[in-house]
Amino acid sequence: MAKIFGFTLTESEDFFSGAPIYQNPKDTSLFLSLGRRVDVYYPLRKRSRATESFVPSGEILKKKKTSIEILPDECLFEVFRRLPDRETRSLCACVSKRWLMLLSSISGNEFYSASENLRPENVVAVNETDNKVENDGHLSRNLEGEKATDIRLAAIAVGTASCGGLGKLSIRGGIHGSKVSNIGLKAVARGCPSLKAISLWNLSSIGDEGLIEIAKGCQFLEKLDLCQCPGISNKALLELAKNCPNLTDITIESCANIGNEGLQALGQYCSNLKSISIRDCPLIGDQGLASLFFSTADTLSKVKLQGLNVTDMSLAVIGHYGREVTDLMLTGLTNVTEKGFWVMGSGHGLQKLKSFTLASCHGVTDVGLQSIAKGCPNLKKFCLRKCSFLSDKGMVSFTQAALSIENLQLEECHRITQLGLFGTILNCGAKLKALSLVNCLGIKDLSLNLPSTTPCKSLQSLSICNCPGFGNVSLTLLSKLCPQLQHVNLSGLSGISDSGLLPLLKNCEAGLVNVNLSGCVNLTDKVISSLTKLHGWTLEVLNVDGCSKVTDSSLVAIAENCPLLNDLDVSKCRITDFGVAALAQANQFNLQILSVFGCSALTDKSLFALFKLGDSLLGLNLRNCNSISTRSIELLLAQLHRCDILY
Repeated sequence: MAKIFGFTLTESEDFFSGAPIYQNPKDTSLFLSLGRRVDVYYPLRKRSRATESFVPSGEILKKKKTSIEILPDECLFEVFRRLPDRETRSLCACVSKRWLMLLSSISGNEFYSASENLRPENVVAVNETDNKVENDGHLSRNLEGEKATDIRLAAIAVGTASCGGLGKLSIRGGIHGSKVSNIGLKAVARGCPSLKAISLWNLSSIGDEGLIEIAKGCQFLEKLDLCQCPGISNKALLELAKNCPNLTDITIESCANIGNEGLQALGQYCSNLKSISIRDCPLIGDQGLASLFFSTADTLSKVKLQGLNVTDMSLAVIGHYGREVTDLMLTGLTNVTEKGFWVMGSGHGLQKLKSFTLASCHGVTDVGLQSIAKGCPNLKKFCLRKCSFLSDKGMVSFTQAALSIENLQLEECHRITQLGLFGTILNCGAKLKALSLVNCLGIKDLSLNLPSTTPCKSLQSLSICNCPGFGNVSLTLLSKLCPQLQHVNLSGLSGISDSGLLPLLKNCEAGLVNVNLSGCVNLTDKVISSLTKLHGWTLEVLNVDGCSKVTDSSLVAIAENCPLLNDLDVSKCRITDFGVAALAQANQFNLQILSVFGCSALTDKSLFALFKLGDSLLGLNLRNCNSISTRSIELLLAQLHRCDILY
């Protein structure tokens, strides 16, 4: 170099001596910034051949891979909000959890927030079409137990937007709690504006914050179901009432922080409310219910109150302002007295009430029941459960005053005796179609001289179950009063025998369709044979579960006389392979459900008969048939494709 330019340098002053130019080669402050137009001459140098990589200063130079993942969330947010359509967003959400959560954090009105001139025309058209589809909301999703997580909710929020929109969402926590938090509810609120029904059960980790987001983002909400959500309070209920005017059906159960203020908000803002169900909410009392009924008197039609700390005042409000109520259920109102029911009936506001259920209310007495009958002239279905102070006199007075009653159910009303039962049938009028008594221990067999009166020809369904005192005497008297029975349920009546049931079978003129005799251990083949001969042309369902005296003779009679039978239960009866073979050989026999649970005498010899029955069978119960081998069960499973087999 010195020779070229005509000057002399010492060895120490040469241009390049092999040492680094700068003491610290990484010090970028020593480099000059050259402009674009600066031309620099670099003399050509012959590249030496190297067999090993060059490692300056003992460090390995690693080339960094360029990836979109290095972008911060703020940048990805801006990218995602400019995606052209919902299908593309769904595909991007599948890349990673990070992308999924970012996409779920973008609400619908945040997409395409840039100026209009930056949007392609075809993209705008696609987006408008998606909005129409999204408003449909025909999809439903259900998350339970461990499957209920924020990640799954985010995936639902993003994914359903491109498939028609989410309309129904149910989230139920498991016994060990839930992984759903307010973050998951926020994702649903942003991505599912078409949501119309949401159910939240056993979710202790969610609070007002998440539900408020639902209220703001899902303003088409119609149905709300909250159960065991202690973090939800009146604050969230207020926002729901304000922002969701279409709410028509609300259920609140075991929510300890929801009280009167929440009900007042619902009454004030939910002008379309039609159904309300409240259970085990200790902060809800008379004030909240009074405000709710006063504000929704013109719309509220279904009411269910259970386990609340309310008094006679609430019943008085219902009796006065419940003019549109058609279905009413009151359960476990321990603070309500006889006066409350009397006032409710005397208010004459329940003119449209058609179905009324009273359970575990100690204030139900004869006086209150008579008042209800007079104040509810259109009552058709009345159910009384665990009303320990109701007597025969009250029942007879009720049936005399309730002229429209069609269905009467009594359960665990132990002061009702045989006098009350027959008095009800004789005084029920010409509209009673169904009568049911379950676990009424006060009924005993008594020899009564019934007055000569017109039989109750309207009664078509009779159920007397698990009443141990009901025997042949009562059944014989009953047969004279009910000639048009079609459905008979006498399950659990161990006191009746063939001599008591035969008169009932002979007096039923219309033809029995459904007969349940399970647990009637004293019935034999004689009465089953008579049943099939007298009513085989109408019989469709027969249950003799636990009738240990019923044998193959009954199955032969059924096969010969019951062409319409589609459901047969002979569990724990003394039937054998011969009886099953008789069923299989019957002509025009289209049995769909067969249960032989606990019939230990059945063996593998019944296999071919079951194959033949399988042409019509949809359900077969072979549990506890210990003489049928596993191999036979496997063959049945392989052959009967349409049949659900329990084994």
